This record gives sequence, C-alpha cells and structure tokens, in this order.
Amino acid sequence: MGPLNGIRVLELAAIGPAPFAGMYLSDLGAEVIRIDRVGGNSNPLASNAGPMERGKRSINVDLKSAEGRTIFLDLVSTSDVLLEGFRPGVTERLGVGPDECLQCNPKLVYARMTGWGQEGPLSESPGHDINYIGIAGPLAHIGRKGEQPSVPLNLLGDFGGGSMFVIVGILSALLAVKGGGLGQVVDAAMVDGAAYLASPLFTAYQSGFWTEERGSNLLDSGAPFYDVYATSDEKYMAVGAIEPKFYRAFIEGLGLDIEDLPPQNDRSHWPKLKREIQEIFSTRTREEWTTIFSGTDACVTPVLTMGESPLYSQAIDRQSFFVTSGVTQPQPPPIFSNTTSEPELTSEVPGQSTTEILHELGKNDLEIEELRKSGIVS
Repeated sequence: MGPLNGIRVLELAAIGPAPFAGMYLSDLGAEVIRIDRVGGNSNPLASNAGPMERGKRSINVDLKSAEGRTIFLDLVSTSDVLLEGFRPGVTERLGVGPDECLQCNPKLVYARMTGWGQEGPLSESPGHDINYIGIAGPLAHIGRKGEQPSVPLNLLGDFGGGSMFVIVGILSALLAVKGGGLGQVVDAAMVDGAAYLASPLFTAYQSGFWTEERGSNLLDSGAPFYDVYATSDEKYMAVGAIEPKFYRAFIEGLGLDIEDLPPQNDRSHWPKLKREIQEIFSTRTREEWTTIFSGTDACVTPVLTMGESPLYSQAIDRQSFFVTSGVTQPQPPPIFSNTTSEPELTSEVPGQSTTEILHELGKNDLEIEELRKSGIVS
C-alpha cells in the first residue's frame, strides 16, 4: 500500500515523460488507468505493455466519438488526476479539455505535460529533449573544452525537467484540493523544468564563477579532481574529489605527494594536471583502481554500465533493482518507513481492462458488445 493509495489517475496514452510520470504515480500506490486509442498507436516510440506501463490498467476508447467522450468523462468524474502529454489544443479539439473535465469534476487536477508549454511562439512546434535543453540553456554548457556540446541522453529534459516537475505539480495540486481548494490545471513544460534544474548554474554564471567556455569549470570536466578517467582495460573511473580533504585522499591514492602539486583551485595548472592523472589511471584496470580507492574518502568510484549497475554490491544490498515484464528496472525511490511502495511485476497490453472498467461504470455485457461493434471501444 503505497503513500498514494486511494488516488485515481487517468493517463491519456502518449510517449516519454507522461507515461513515465504515470508509472511513478502507480509505483507510489495510485490507481492509474491508461486511456489508449481504438486501433492502436502507430508511433514506434509509444509505450506498449512495457515496464513503463506496469501497474496500470488500460481501456481503449475512441475519444473522437460522442459515446467515447461520455465514457471518458464518466471516468473523469470519479478520478483525482488527469494526465495528458499532447500538444496544446489537442484535448480541447477532442472535447475533453480542462473546461469540460473541470465542469464534470471541479476537484480534478488536470496535468498537462508538453515540451514548450501551453503558450509562447514555440508552443505549437514539435520538439524533443535535445531541443528543450538547447533553448533552456544547459546543453550549451555540457561537453569538453574545444568540442561541441555533448548530448546527455534524454534525462535532463524529458524526465528531469518534464516528468519530475509534472509529478510535483500533481502532488501539490492534490494537497491544495485536500485543503479544501478546487481542482486546477498544471501546465508543466520541459523547457521550463530543464532551466529550473540549472538554477544554481545560472547564479554561478551571473556571478562570474562559471564561464561560457565548456570544459573549463568546476563541474563540467574542467577540474582535474572532477572528471572521468580511462583505465588500462578501456573502462572508466569517476572522480569527484572537490573538498580539500577528499582531494588529498585522491592524490594520495594516485601515489602522488600533494606538496609537490600546485594549489588545488589554480585553474592555470588544471590542463597539465589532468594529463598527468590520466597517465596514472592508464597504468591499472578499473577493478584495481576500485580496490585502491575502496574505503577511502577520495570520492572515486567505477563507472558502471546499465548491465553492471544492478550487480554492484551497493545495489544488491539495498535491493535497488527488480524485474518487471522480463526487464530489470530500478526500484522506485524514495524508501518509505510506513507506506511501502511495491511496483507491479506485470504490464497490461492496451485495452486489456476495457471490459472490466466498463462494468465498473455500470455497463452490462450487451451494452459493451454494442460499443465494441460500433468501434467506440476495443
């Protein structure tokens, strides 16, 4: 029984950040019903009975039909949250926008997940994570000196700037409803979230501490004590020895004498020291360096792949991974002392619970068969 037990969420099937948010709400104990299209989704990126659909029930409904919209609004009337990830105006054109849904259920939290937000010159434009973090600012500062910006997967825009902020918005709006307030629209945009995640760096940049030159700053691979180094077996070690006492332990682990080195924060010596440190790391394997720094305060750890991470001692001890739909996945954080979150181990295919959900809405078998024959549900 997770902390969100008793909360019902309707999720209009989409791709990326919206289903990820629905997955997390389900992992935290909410009942999540996914509204899928009749006839399926031709988008190859669309989620379909995979790990991100774990714990969700699914109903296929044609929202372009009057009968389909009636079924949908009946579900809205008994739900706490509606989560959608379409471009602005799509749900309005379908007749299931905020006006219709909040009129049906004034306590509803209507959460909208988009790349650019509901307004602005880019609001109607297509885009992906790389576009959002490019406009937001962070992308220009990710990468090594003298090289073009590096693509940081799609974590910063889609899931960090997107999913996490729409989830916070949903939970905040639910608390407002619990306090006696009305439901409301939550407008979460990935471009906004990505910029907000970089708030400390915006401050550092404006103060002069952070420069526009990539790979020349404290946390962007500029510092020799905050970088990734290759080992003799073509693997890597991550170094994060920022504080002086951690830096001293790092230098000692390398077999160097800190008294023979320039001051830690003398940036003029950083490039030369980085080269020297890389030469040292190249003399041993990742396993050997892991053993050397194990138990020290040097903040040096191995860089693990996604195939290796679940097998590491820290992950095993905390039971940080589990298997769902035949795929190893991270356990949902955080850990609660009283309301344990236990993610489901299976996922439904689109529409699997259609009959069950229609029965819950009061439809009998004959009515359901008629809906199927007319293509309203599938």
